[in-house]
Amino acid sequence: MNKTGNFMQDVFRELRRVTWPTKQETVKYVISVIIVSVFVAAILGLLDLAFFHVLENYIIKY
Repeated sequence: MNKTGNFMQDVFRELRRVTWPTKQETVKYVISVIIVSVFVAAILGLLDLAFFHVLENYIIKY
């Protein structure tokens, strides 16, 4: 039980040292993540369409 108590004290001590982001920073980071995610999704979607087109028209001919 003593190890658990020491662990929890260490956790709270470390959490007091953390520099938490401000609300404006958090909003900025969330918007950045959303923009990058949409960009990556668009690129992957376009690559998927291109590979599908190549497969359908050149490799698998019906």
